[in-house]
Amino acid sequence: MENKPAENGASLRDKVLEKIKQVYDPEIPVDVYELGLIYEINVFPVNNVHVLMTLTSPACPSAEQIPGEIKQRIKELEEVNDVEVELTFDPPYSQDMMSEAAKLELGFM
Repeated sequence: MENKPAENGASLRDKVLEKIKQVYDPEIPVDVYELGLIYEINVFPVNNVHVLMTLTSPACPSAEQIPGEIKQRIKELEEVNDVEVELTFDPPYSQDMMSEAAKLELGFM
């Protein structure tokens, strides 16, 4: 997978990551990336983006909202051709997946 730098030096993957970091779980004041919900970000040669993610629980009330918002944010990037957000519950989410910043924010440290 080749990831060419954009005009400002940031790769498309970096730009996608910045968009993902703008999405928050409505019940938790931490973005989905810091929560550890994003398992993979793949940018394919024709600028198709695939995001593999999970939710805090299969019964999460935001199950439709969060992946849709991630897809919408990424599509805001002009150079992105297509976006697919895939949900998985394997491996199941655990609080260990949170970044230290998220754990600090939520009082787990």
